[in-house]
Amino acid sequence: MQEMNVKELAERIKAGSAPLIIDVRESNEYAYARIPGAVLKPLGDFREWAQELDKDQEYVLQCHTGSRSWQAAYLLERMGFMKVYNLSGGIEAWSMHVDASVPRY
Repeated sequence: MQEMNVKELAERIKAGSAPLIIDVRESNEYAYARIPGAVLKPLGDFREWAQELDKDQEYVLQCHTGSRSWQAAYLLERMGFMKVYNLSGGIEAWSMHVDASVPRY
């Protein structure tokens, strides 16, 4: 499983080379705190949205602390996706190390 840390993601966003950020949390969590540009695709709907993804695209999957996103990234890897990363520490790490204005919960 490939991991990306929040500082690396922040640098890639700033440089304009960030992968598509997929937030696998629930809609209420996403409404409360999110990384700018992240697209909400709840883990519970994985079977529906995974089929719509491009296997050549680069993705970073993100959740609260990294557990759900790890699971989603693992499943995508099993489906043949090669450019998939789990965001280490999730939105919690993002708030602590990149953007303190993002609420913690």
